[in-house]
Amino acid sequence: MRITSQEILETIKMVELEHFDIRTVTMGISLRDCVRPTTNGLCEAIYNKIVTKAANLVHIAGELEKEYGIPIINKRISVTPIALLADSLDEDNLTEVAKTLDKAAKEVGVNFIGGFSALVQKGITKGDKRLVDSIPEALAATERVCASVNVASSRAGINMDAVAVMGQIIKQTAQFTADQDGLGCAKLVVFCNIPEDNPFMAGALHGIGEAETVINIGVSGPGVVRDAICNIPHKDFGTLAETIKRTAFKITRAGELIGREAAKRLGVEFGIVDLSLAPTPEVGDSVAEILEAMGIERCGGPGTTAALALLNDAVKKGGAMASCYVGGLSGAFIPVSEDAGMVRAVREKVLSLAKLEAMTSVCSVGLDMIALPGNTTASSIAGLIADEMSIGVINKKTTAVRVIPVPNKKAGDFVEFGGLLGNSPILDILEVSCQSFVERGGRIPAPLQSLIN
Repeated sequence: MRITSQEILETIKMVELEHFDIRTVTMGISLRDCVRPTTNGLCEAIYNKIVTKAANLVHIAGELEKEYGIPIINKRISVTPIALLADSLDEDNLTEVAKTLDKAAKEVGVNFIGGFSALVQKGITKGDKRLVDSIPEALAATERVCASVNVASSRAGINMDAVAVMGQIIKQTAQFTADQDGLGCAKLVVFCNIPEDNPFMAGALHGIGEAETVINIGVSGPGVVRDAICNIPHKDFGTLAETIKRTAFKITRAGELIGREAAKRLGVEFGIVDLSLAPTPEVGDSVAEILEAMGIERCGGPGTTAALALLNDAVKKGGAMASCYVGGLSGAFIPVSEDAGMVRAVREKVLSLAKLEAMTSVCSVGLDMIALPGNTTASSIAGLIADEMSIGVINKKTTAVRVIPVPNKKAGDFVEFGGLLGNSPILDILEVSCQSFVERGGRIPAPLQSLIN
């Protein structure tokens, strides 16, 4: 890649004044050659491969951070969905496998490791069941392991048996980590149309179509986009979209530069750059504030969904102009607890769960980092998941649910998760039962538009 002096100056400005950063350098590692008949054998093979392949990941990322002056916030690993390795094991509980992933992550110094995952959009195998049943205990027993379960796709429809189970698993995970306000649920996400190359947690995994080892980059810059919009306060929507697109172009270029250099130094393939406006609790690093800079008085008010749709589309177009290898979840994230502007809107009762669901039809992910009352039923959580999966299936897009039923908390209370996970008021959820609906079981068929062959 050839980077001009003008681009270098613009990148320096973005870093120093507008919170631009490389949110994550994520190494994807295939574990398909680690299959063993015993849990001990599998754990040994997994540990040895991860610590060998990722031995220099954190060191190289640190070198690049110093050389290019761009902060790299997280170093992470994603692995082959563990459920794929678990069918022939001698034990049902996979907590020891999760502990091995955690141990390996600590050894190489990464922040998180993703891939304690199962793909069950059309049915559940023995390995899938073992993994899903192990999630509550595994996430309680580990610090850096993240889990994900794909329960729907536009080609398969929605596996409602899996949706019902995940409602129960989320409740159990919250109880297993009740002393941390249900923090285990912050490391668990339920997906529709899960991407195989996503570098962002908690949904990162190394897909079966990926190379042996790759580097995927996650780039973020809500502050950069917000400042660009603030500089054109009265321009029309075409100009607004073009400004966002050009800004996203610059961010993506910087991200791909770092990603390719990291891959080169580590001797692995470069995968994708994920251009996602992922907020943090820091002031000025908010997606909600971008929407408000467009002219919405408060995120959640009338016009919010339209503003988010414009933002998401322009970000994707800018990324596609900058690189042929844009992937993952590229677009705008709307995690409530991680976005100071979203938290403010919830506190002021402008932003509700119903409005967030509407926004997920046009955002990059879905219902993300939403704190619910601790007494929310498993069936209500399953219904929430089913609603979100439907949006993804019909619209052929990735959607996800990461909700936290906080034990012993009620709507209006406040919960503090800390760090990048932030804090949030507990959102209210309608206590209207959908249990009979969820208990029907089976699979909601794929829509007609899935027949594209």
